[in-house]
Amino acid sequence: MIVILNIKGLCGILDKDILIKRGQDLRSYMFLPDAFLVIKDGLIKSYGTMTEWESVKEEYSAYEPVQANGKYLMPGWCDSHTHLIYAASREEEFVDRINGLSYEDIAQRGGGILNSSKKLAAASEEDLFLSAMQRIDSMIAKGTTAIEIKSGYGLSLESELKMLRIIKRIKESSSLIIKSTFLGAHAVPEKFKNNKAGYVRHIIDDMIPAVAAEKLADYCDVFCERNYFSQQETEDILNAGAKYGLIPKVHANQMSRSGGVQAGVNCNAISVDHLEFVEDEEIAALKNSTTMPVVLPGAAFFLNLPLPPARKMIDAGLPLAVATDFNPGSSPSGDMNFMISLLCVQYKLNPEEAFNAATINAAYAMNVSHLTGSISVGKRADFFITKAISSPYIIPYSFNENVIESVYVKGKKVV
Repeated sequence: MIVILNIKGLCGILDKDILIKRGQDLRSYMFLPDAFLVIKDGLIKSYGTMTEWESVKEEYSAYEPVQANGKYLMPGWCDSHTHLIYAASREEEFVDRINGLSYEDIAQRGGGILNSSKKLAAASEEDLFLSAMQRIDSMIAKGTTAIEIKSGYGLSLESELKMLRIIKRIKESSSLIIKSTFLGAHAVPEKFKNNKAGYVRHIIDDMIPAVAAEKLADYCDVFCERNYFSQQETEDILNAGAKYGLIPKVHANQMSRSGGVQAGVNCNAISVDHLEFVEDEEIAALKNSTTMPVVLPGAAFFLNLPLPPARKMIDAGLPLAVATDFNPGSSPSGDMNFMISLLCVQYKLNPEEAFNAATINAAYAMNVSHLTGSISVGKRADFFITKAISSPYIIPYSFNENVIESVYVKGKKVV
């Protein structure tokens, strides 16, 4: 048993039954000053003020004390959208964009996703696994305790299965919550350049059954975008995946009003992600759904795209989550703290809204908000302790510094 004592502020407290926050409720981010937290068997057992601790500590005959004087304890970040398995960086494309090429220009000449696909096919599973684990270690150090990882740089049955098997190995090697997503519909590979319908059939008839047979994925995702996959193709693929138990997700409306939001809502997707091009029609569709809108500030920042209307969505009563989109081409960062800063500075969210978007709502977008994403009795003890800071607002304020001192996953210190 571990007891964290003299916590300056115990943050993100929620009743265990609250699995999502919407609209104005996102502004509520409860914290308890001068607090303690009890952890037993990897779960949160109890919490309270230090005054209350003095009256109950006799109930705990043996415990390991951890002092947190001057420090805040917050739920770990949940990153519900990453592509962190890749073979090489793509900084040459970064320079191309500086010199005037668009993301779509680069993709049309064989760069982008197809570039990563070629490099991944040539890389060994061991090298891909080791490099992914290094990235995960970096993310943990910055407070992340739950991660979704997509395939999608395979674009062939063999390479997609290779990626998903690596994610399975990561799940088995890590104490973090790891979720896996099949993203065979990330782009059309060179082999099917003039036969996109044939590739869609290949995904539905061959890839999805093979992924399901090995139980390699939790979700099925599609890049619903012009020059990639249409709304109808997206729905066909997601519905095929759902027949095998793969929960739908959608890359939606990043470059245009692609119909991705509507496809996600129609297929009962757990989330629709990106959302740079969203108007009243998409907001109305989301209001009548259980689908989580997820913004990816790193990608919009790095590609210099229009910002998703996050403020408008929240003010309309929607929930909102945030993720990194960690990938080598459009968001080469797994730092959730920076994403939170961008939410506050560029998207005009207050810190409380941003913290909820990165914890309880991000956990919902991974279908794990019943397990993690808040300080709740009975949930996993996934949290971080800051350095001695004046307030949690320092996290978005000091965007160039890591103020996290230690990270706990299932009650065990990992950083």
